[in-house]
Amino acid sequence: MANFSVSLGRLIEIVELGVIFAPEELLEKQIYSKNVNRPGLLLTGFYDYFDPTRIQIMGQMEFAYLEELTAEDRRGRIEELFKRQVPVVVISHGMKAFPEMTEFAKKYTIPLLCTEENTSTIMSVIISALSIELAPRITRHGVLIEVHGEGIFLIGESGVGKTETAIELVKRGHRLIADDAVELRRVSEKNIVGASPENIRYFVELRGIGILNIANMFGAGAIKPSGDVDMVIELQQWEEQKNYSRTGLEHETTDILGVSLPISVIPVRPGRNLAIIIETAAINNRQKKMGYNATKELFAKLGVEE
Repeated sequence: MANFSVSLGRLIEIVELGVIFAPEELLEKQIYSKNVNRPGLLLTGFYDYFDPTRIQIMGQMEFAYLEELTAEDRRGRIEELFKRQVPVVVISHGMKAFPEMTEFAKKYTIPLLCTEENTSTIMSVIISALSIELAPRITRHGVLIEVHGEGIFLIGESGVGKTETAIELVKRGHRLIADDAVELRRVSEKNIVGASPENIRYFVELRGIGILNIANMFGAGAIKPSGDVDMVIELQQWEEQKNYSRTGLEHETTDILGVSLPISVIPVRPGRNLAIIIETAAINNRQKKMGYNATKELFAKLGVEE
């Protein structure tokens, strides 16, 4: 699987970091590791297992330690950090950088950034941003829409009615995330997040009508920039000879980037209200996640073994 990266400029924009030193060309520097590090041990002189690919966060503890050192020792310890060519050093708590930090940042061309946030908060924010920006990803054809808080990924052959169903759901108060091309990212071992490519975000193609901008037509409440994928629903043209699930006991899943997600196949034919069916599927999926299964309850009342 490809290794993804994010530019330093993009990370600064997302996390809202201040710049102490970072020439324009350094803003294009690529970050590849989604882990961050506090270089306390390195500053004390212990260099084993230090990972120079990680963003380095310096907080009150590191500064308190450096202030206790002599000017010569402090200078040497700070240089040891910057000479290892770490991708970037971030100073938290709005603390003022030691003059040596700016000096060595320029000498070794290491971006030096700052933030008013405390150390724990900025570490959490950066890790969260990097988890999304560096996540493994694929682009799949379909529609992603949030229905009753559940991210529903609609798939199916072209012309089966995915976009029309999505528009009906938006009219019923739900939120469109992506249409046609859905960029899916694995942000953790159990979570897939979907979004639309920026250049086609909130645009849909409705056959017979043309291109529509959902944000302009239905307002800000009808759209969402990204969201978790909780369930996959495949729309299929109805086949009389095919047996479709009637009890819901079958627990079928599909794999997206190594994450197993529940999937339901919904047959499409004239007269079926797909919007209501998908709303019901979303609520039912949420109930199952909370431990309730209506089929199991009914079978228990009837004394029927599963």
